[in-house]
Amino acid sequence: MPDPSERPARLTVGVVGAGRVGPALAASLQLAGHRPVAVSGVSDASVRRAGEMLPDVPIVTPAEVLQRADLVLLTVPDDALPGLVEGLVETGAVRPGQLLVHTSGRYGVEVLAPALRAGGLPLALHPAMTFTGTAVDVQRLAGCSFGVTAPEELRLAAEALVIEMGGEPEWIEESARPLYHAALALGANHLVTLVAESMDLLRQAGVSAPDRMLGPLLGAALDNALRSGDAALTGPVARGDAGTVAAHVSELRKHAPQTVAGYLAMARATADRALAHGLLKPELAEDLLGVLANGADGEGR
Repeated sequence: MPDPSERPARLTVGVVGAGRVGPALAASLQLAGHRPVAVSGVSDASVRRAGEMLPDVPIVTPAEVLQRADLVLLTVPDDALPGLVEGLVETGAVRPGQLLVHTSGRYGVEVLAPALRAGGLPLALHPAMTFTGTAVDVQRLAGCSFGVTAPEELRLAAEALVIEMGGEPEWIEESARPLYHAALALGANHLVTLVAESMDLLRQAGVSAPDRMLGPLLGAALDNALRSGDAALTGPVARGDAGTVAAHVSELRKHAPQTVAGYLAMARATADRALAHGLLKPELAEDLLGVLANGADGEGR
């Protein structure tokens, strides 16, 4: 591969919001031959991150980013995005023909409607990936799925940008964006919480290296779930072992009461799916569901 600096740049790229996502996407676009020219960041952490991942790219105001760039990455928190777009339009920062790309999972392109009216070209490109704010994120974009939403006439351009970053475009209708984002949060964000709570409990049980214990188990469980879905369910709930589940609830109530509600909720969801897919025998489900109901009431068995 030729050095990126020796390839003709096709678009100048700017980043508004140097959080964990924006610099990584800009660095990835740079590898594809585009040229980052400006980035905005407020906190010390964002300025440092931009300097590490986009060296020699100047830190400027959001308005100046739009002045310098053909393609602008709006990588700010979801709740800040509508106000940012409205503010940029009101100050005349948006130029006709300028590509405006946001990375929010929640929103499609409707949130960019003010910019569209000002002549901007709106794209929603959400990478389905967790970011660290380091150079490893650029590598992780290889094969990463992106939730893509764009006006029909810009669909090919949006998908091409994703492919240039090494990603896989997945078309998401505007109306489906909130559901799409909820699905990803349910799977990824809650997974971190579950794993962290599991490690805490293992430490209480005397396990010195809970990460080493959980790693192979969780890796196999995730692989099985992705391959087989509900057929991969195992454990006391899927088997209908009501006594074991009752013991779990009792121990959790004594040692980690803050985890009881989450355990019961996930156990009920697991029982429902196991029943629906014929894994949990109906004659065993009654006792199990009784344990879960009593556990919610704070009663033992």
